[in-house]
Amino acid sequence: MTQAEFQRWLEFYRSWPFDDLHRYHRPAALIAVNAGGGQIGPRLEWLQPPPAYDEDGHTTADLDLYEAAGLRPRR
Repeated sequence: MTQAEFQRWLEFYRSWPFDDLHRYHRPAALIAVNAGGGQIGPRLEWLQPPPAYDEDGHTTADLDLYEAAGLRPRR
């Protein structure tokens, strides 16, 4: 990927994020609020709770990525 293409993808992602929150959790929470009432905040927290960090500030997803790459996180 060229630097120019990377910059275009970065701009696209900033405008239209394609992470799980925006692709799955937020639409599901909106449907739940529409169907059952309530507020969207608690439903989003239930669908995607905030990540837990270890003592070095790494999430379990970070640690899984390090392991998959055969690396160890910096301490």
